[in-house]
Formats: sequence, structure tokens, C-alpha cells
Amino acid sequence: MMKKARSRRNDHFVTGVLHDQLHATFGYTAFRGVQADVIARVMAGARTLAVMPTGAGKSLCYQLPAVMLPGTCIVISPLIALMQDQVRAADAVGIRAATLTSADDNRADTMARFRAGDLDLLYVAPERAATPDFRDLLRQGKVTLFAIDEAHCVSEWGHDFRPDYRLLAPLMDAFPDVPRLALTATADAHTRGDILAQLGIPVAGMIVSGFDRPNICYAIAPRDNGTKQIADVIRATPGAGIVYARSRDATERLAAALAITGRPVRPYHAWLEAEVRRRHQAEFVASEDMVMVATIAFGMGIDKPDVRFVIHAGLPKSIEAYYQETGRAGRDGDPAIAQMFWGAEDFVRARQWLADVEPRRLPGERARLAALGALVDTGGCRRAVLLRHFGETPPDMCGNCDNCLIPPPTLAATELAQKLLSAVYRTGQNYGLGHIERVLTGQADDRVVQQQHDRLSVFGIVGSDEAPLLKPVARALMVRDALRTTAHGGLMLGPEARAILKGEQAVAVQLPPARPRRGRARSGDHPPDPIFDALRACRRALADAAGVPPYVIFHDATLRDMAQIRPRSLRDMALVSGVGERKLEAYGEAFLAVLKQF
Repeated sequence: MMKKARSRRNDHFVTGVLHDQLHATFGYTAFRGVQADVIARVMAGARTLAVMPTGAGKSLCYQLPAVMLPGTCIVISPLIALMQDQVRAADAVGIRAATLTSADDNRADTMARFRAGDLDLLYVAPERAATPDFRDLLRQGKVTLFAIDEAHCVSEWGHDFRPDYRLLAPLMDAFPDVPRLALTATADAHTRGDILAQLGIPVAGMIVSGFDRPNICYAIAPRDNGTKQIADVIRATPGAGIVYARSRDATERLAAALAITGRPVRPYHAWLEAEVRRRHQAEFVASEDMVMVATIAFGMGIDKPDVRFVIHAGLPKSIEAYYQETGRAGRDGDPAIAQMFWGAEDFVRARQWLADVEPRRLPGERARLAALGALVDTGGCRRAVLLRHFGETPPDMCGNCDNCLIPPPTLAATELAQKLLSAVYRTGQNYGLGHIERVLTGQADDRVVQQQHDRLSVFGIVGSDEAPLLKPVARALMVRDALRTTAHGGLMLGPEARAILKGEQAVAVQLPPARPRRGRARSGDHPPDPIFDALRACRRALADAAGVPPYVIFHDATLRDMAQIRPRSLRDMALVSGVGERKLEAYGEAFLAVLKQF
């Protein structure tokens, strides 16, 4: 009993120390979600996998232990730009951090700081971490923790496999007494199991937070004049945002076209000169209203919390990629939009890509594509479909996706789908949708007559009331893989057509809503507040002077808390969430001066 009582007292002591350091460094009075559970394992020297959604504070799970434990935490991160953003944010709160990358010209100084014990965090890329020279360097200092960010990259079952991550286990095994913490926001059950196996983490060491991002309003619509649709979303949504396009050409075209919104717009893709990419990224990170039109190469490398919208101009690579990319919106917890515009041709391209996938990976990739199809095709809650994919059991309605906010009219279309599939079959599975529509609606043009398709039993079996539904039905059939395209652009039956034709599988189509979809992300915006606006102006001036993005000074949530509390002294200012000791000393007086004007 005495040992148990002493253990409880020690636990309370450790918990109290952690909370004190949390407030002193970051200005927070409480941990979020599973942060406390993850940090407790790290502080106890245990190996841990933390699966936490973007915006849940994964980086704090290794930053706080790095401040409290002797030695340096080695952070393996895939992109240099992401490391640089995190070092900048760490410096702002007084954490000693540095990067060791090919882009750094102070590598000798950084290595000397590590050897001397003058670094809390050292960020490296996986390819450098796997080298013998880096392992030798680590033996010359004290390593207190290995933190593997974007840990799903270690799994070949994940959506973003990177072979260099497979070389991290031997590095960490060379330091068996050093705890290891793997972190990811996107990993299904299969991928999680592979991460545990590859990185030598016990099953008991896995902590899975909920995947829900309740502040994000998910909306998905068929593409119909995509540029105009995207521009409409941008005009309706203040703040910085990202538009994802599939290719370099699409990125350039969209960026030029979206200038009509009046917002600053920049393209970003791998074929831009490195200096141009760096400049565009820096401008976006510092901006509060810029739109970045990018390929998926952009986003993983930024640590920008105030992205208000993410728009997909086409189908993402997988449902995991969709979750990760949309998760770059609203990381500060404020309302945000995730909008996707898709076309049936996106699924055609995706299935063509499957032909090049290794046979052993094919079942998993097919399942991912099917999950995307279920997401875009559902007339129910988008969030529920998304969360079920990651193994959660969400409620049937979330109240913050397009279908929950304005349930779309749903029409039973099995019979029409059967007519369409039958027409595709009877015309020889070689004609495009336009020709099939003319046959079904009884339009005997020259080509229909020439091919004698006016004599088929399917000629003219679709009336004028059903004709407008042929395109939505064809789109739905392509999503389900009941229709495919030929090499020449014609339509052919897919493997799922048989069940529909035999009446074993029903088909329904969702019609567009009658009015614009507006969720909490738009209608729930904070009301105008002159104090908040004045604090933002102060933050902008301080950020410009320091050459850092505004959010490095304070997040919007901190400024709102400040505007509500209206502290009159530095002691009062320390009570504002997000104001730690370093930032209080650096910026407290400037913001107090603004507040004294009200």
C-alpha cells in the first residue's frame, strides 16, 4: 500500500511538472486529446505510435519532452520546408532547435551545438538519418528521443510509402535505450500494424486519437465548369487557402484563371525553379488571404495553422490522401472548408493507373479507390463515410457536411441504369455517352441510322423526363465500376454491371441541392470585433519586423482570447491561452499597448 501511495504521489508530481512546463513554454493550461497519454509514455522511456489528426498537436508530444529531458530529440521529417517552419515556431517559444539538411550552410555549427548539448531538437531527413556518418555523429552527443514524423511513410501499405523510412529501424536499434515516438495523422488498421512492425513498437504502445476534425465542413460536388465553381468557393471564403490540381499544366492554368477572384494567387509544382517554389511558399505562409494552386507536392511541407479552405479540383489519389490534404485546413481549430469537385473521368484515370500497380498491392489500391467512390457517391453523411474507413463508429449525421446540412434529393435510378447499360452492350460497347443518349432518347441522326442503332430494342426507351438523368446515372455507374471507357473513349461494361442488370444491386443518384451549401465553416464565422482587428494589425506589424509569418507570433485563437479577457498587465496577459514566458517577454507590452486603446 505504501508503494502504491508513493507511486500515486510521484504520478501527481510528474503530471504537475508537465503542466507547469506546458504553460511556461507554450502558454497552455491543459493538454489536448491524447497528448498527455503520449507524453507520459515518452517520459517513461517507452516506444510509442501516436495516430492523431492534423491539428491535434502531434509536434508538442515530442517538443515538451525535449525541453524537459537531458539531451537532444532527433526528429525525422520528410521535407525541408516543414522542418524550417517547425524550427521557426520552436525558436519563438524558446526551444533550441536546428535542422541538418543539404539546404543548410551552417551544418558544422549545428553539429557542434549537438555535441555540446546545446540543442533540444535536431531535425533531419530520413535519407540523412540512415547514413553511417549521421550514426557516428549521434554517438558523439546525447540522444534523448527519436521522433518519426509522417510515420505512415514507412509502410508499403500506406498511401505515401518512402523506402528511406525503412532504414530508420537499424539506426534506432543502434541506440536501444533511447525511446522512439512515431507520429502520423493518416493510417488505417493495416498500415498501423505495419508501422508497429517496421519501427519495433509494441502493440500496447499504439495510441489512436479520434480522426474527426469537427471544424472542417466537407463538401463534394460533380465538376461542372470547375474553374467557376472553385472561384465561387474562394470568393465566399475569406482567408488563405489551397487548391489542389492533378498536373503542372492544370496548376498553371487554374492559377492564371483564379486571378479573377481578386485574391493573390500563386502556382506551386515540382517543375518550377527551386527559388520560385521557395518564394511562393514563403509568401503563402506569411499571407492571410493568398490562394496557392498546387500539385500534391505542396502542403506536407508547411506548418500553417490558418488555412481556411482546401479545394480539390479533381479526385485525390486515395481516401487517406484526401484526409491528409483536407486536414491542412483549419489546424487552428477555427471553421474551415474542404471542397472537392470530381468527374467520372477521374475514376477512369485512376483505374488506368491501377494497371501499373504491383499485383500484391492491387487489392489495397482497389479498396482505396472503392472507398473514394463511396465518399463521392453517398447521399448520406460524408464525415461518417470518412471516419468509418479509419475504423471509427461515428453517428449517422455530423451536421457539418454538405449532405447533412442540406440533404440532397435522391432518386431511385436502377431501371434507368439498366437501360443505359443495356444500350452500351447492344451498341457494341464502343460508343461515347453522347451517342448512347441519342439512341436511348430516340434521336435518329445520321450516325445512329448509319449504324442501324435506330432498329435496336433500346432505341427511344428513355422519355424526356428521364433524359436529364442519363449523365448523373452514367457518372454513378463509372464510380461503381459498372461502366468503363475504352481506349478510344467509348463506353464498355465494367465488372459491376452484371449485378445491376440482374437487379441484384440498386442504383440511386443524388441531385444537386436547390440552394448553396453553407456550413459552420462559413455561417459560423466570428462576428466583427474592432479589438481583434487591432490585435491582428499589431501582430502583422510584429511579424513583418521579425520576418516571420503572423501565426508564429500568436494564433487567431490567442488574439480572440486576448480581446475577450482584455488583460491590463503582463501578469494578466500570462493568463491568455497561448502566451508562454518567451512570447510574454517578447510581445506582451506591444499587445497591451493596443488593448489600452479600448
